[in-house]
Amino acid sequence: MSERKKLMIIDDDPEYVAATRAILEGAGYEADVAYNPRDGLAALRAHRHDLLLLDLLMGRGAEGITVARVIRADPALKRLPILVVTGLRTQLASIFGNRALHADDIPLDDLLEKPVVPAVLLEKVAALLHPAASAQPVS
Repeated sequence: MSERKKLMIIDDDPEYVAATRAILEGAGYEADVAYNPRDGLAALRAHRHDLLLLDLLMGRGAEGITVARVIRADPALKRLPILVVTGLRTQLASIFGNRALHADDIPLDDLLEKPVVPAVLLEKVAALLHPAASAQPVS
């Protein structure tokens, strides 16, 4: 039997975190939680995780962007897949030249908007954890 995949959620919304954690654990994943970037980065450095679910706007602003950049600059964490989950794509437009946020604007592997549809969340998580299994065969 394979080991359960360990995911980290960094988000400052306790209701979202509780719901997302329940979805992930119901699907057989182990889910750790941090409610702020500092605690989240400390947990990522202290324990191995297979995937990060990251909110962008926390605390004093777009702290999730900083977290993603720190992760990509850290040799021990830079390969960690990052799924950004945010409800604020259009509100962040001013940060990125008055246009909607795109996955190329910050170092992430995929982007999902809140409110989260459980099936879509699980599909994206599975694709990031098992990229070869979700790839289309070449004919």
